[in-house]
Amino acid sequence: MNFPSAPDQGSKTLAERLAHHVDVLAGLIGPRSLAQPKALAATATRIENELSRSGYSVQRQSFSADGATVDNLIAEVRGSAEPETIVVLGAHYDSTPMTPGADDNASAVAVLLEAARLFRAVAPRRTVRFVAFACEEAPHYHTDEMGSVVYARSCRARHEHILGMLCLEMVGYYTTARGSQQVPPGIPRWLRGFFPKRGDFLAAVGNLRSWRVAWRFRRGFKRAVRFPLFSICLPERIEEIRRSDNSSFWDQGYPALMLTDTSFLRNPHYHRASDLPDTLDYERMAAVTLGVVGAVRRLSGG
Repeated sequence: MNFPSAPDQGSKTLAERLAHHVDVLAGLIGPRSLAQPKALAATATRIENELSRSGYSVQRQSFSADGATVDNLIAEVRGSAEPETIVVLGAHYDSTPMTPGADDNASAVAVLLEAARLFRAVAPRRTVRFVAFACEEAPHYHTDEMGSVVYARSCRARHEHILGMLCLEMVGYYTTARGSQQVPPGIPRWLRGFFPKRGDFLAAVGNLRSWRVAWRFRRGFKRAVRFPLFSICLPERIEEIRRSDNSSFWDQGYPALMLTDTSFLRNPHYHRASDLPDTLDYERMAAVTLGVVGAVRRLSGG
C-alpha cells in the first residue's frame, strides 16, 4: 500500500526519515531509561538537535527522578492571533529497561520530530507546542516523577489555556490480519461489536470531556490523508485509556487524546526485547504523520 510522502530535505522520503529516527533511538541507542542514564541523556540530546535542525529554539524543563536530573524538551510555534491558546503534541522518549522500544515509544518520537519539521511551514493562529516527555514508564508511571505530570502541572500553575493535548503513544505497528485487534477488557459487551477486528488503523481515544477535540482532530486528520482512523471518547473508569501521558492532562482538567496503534491490544512485541525497528510499518507511519499534522493545523487554525 503506497501513501503520499511529504516534501523533504534531501533525497529521503518521509517514511525513510521516520525509519532513520527509529533506527537511531531503538537500534543505535537502545533501551532508554534511568537504568541506562547515558542512553536516556543521549536520547534527549538527539531530540533537541533534531528540533533545532528544524529551526526551533528548544527549552529544557529539568526535574528530579530517582535522584537524577532529567528533562522534558519543549519547542513551539507561537500563534499569530490567539497566542495564549495552546495545542500540545507530545510523546514520551523513554522505554522500559528490557526493550529497545521501537514502537514504545521511538515510533511516537519519530512522528513528533517529523510533524514538528513539517509544521515549520505553517503559520497557526494559536500556539502549537511540541513536547518530548521523560520518565513515562514504570516506576515513574502515574507518579510525581512522570515527565508529563510535571509538565501538565506546570501548565496549570501558569493558568495556561490548553485547547487540547495530543499524546502520541505507540504509532508504528499495523497488521491487516483478521482477528489481530483485541478490544480493551473494560469495554462493555454491548459496545464490543463496534470495535475494529483488524489492527490496521490509528486510534484517537479521549475521555468524555475531550469530545470536541476528538471531533476537530478527526476532521483535520481525515481531510489531510486517507488512512483508517477509529476515534472514540470513553469514561475514564476504563483503565486502558489512562495508560499514557494524556491522563496527566486529564488530571489537570485539560482535554486530551491518546493517539495509538493500541499497544498490547495489537502488538505482540509490547515491552519485549523483540520490539525492534524492523517490526514497524513506516509507510503507514508516514500517513499517520501527515494526518496528525493536518489535525494540528485544524486545531491551531493553521
